[in-house]
Amino acid sequence: MLFLTPEERGKGLGKKLIQYGMEQHAVHELAVNEQNPLARGFYEHMGFSVYKRTDHDEQGNPYPLLYMKRN
Repeated sequence: MLFLTPEERGKGLGKKLIQYGMEQHAVHELAVNEQNPLARGFYEHMGFSVYKRTDHDEQGNPYPLLYMKRN
C-alpha cells in the first residue's frame, strides 16, 4: 500500500514510489480501498485498471477492495 500525507500530495512522490515499485520489485497488481476515489484515480492515471472487486478487505472487514492490474 502507498500512503502520503495530504501535504505531500501533488509533488510527484507517489508517482516516483509506484514507478520504483514497478521497476525494482515487479509490482504489476495492487489493491485499493473502493472508498478512496483519489487513490483509484491515481492508480488509473498510472496505467492500472480494475479487474476484480470484493465486499471485504483481506482481513474480512467490511471495506470493499478493488484489485487492479497494470495495462
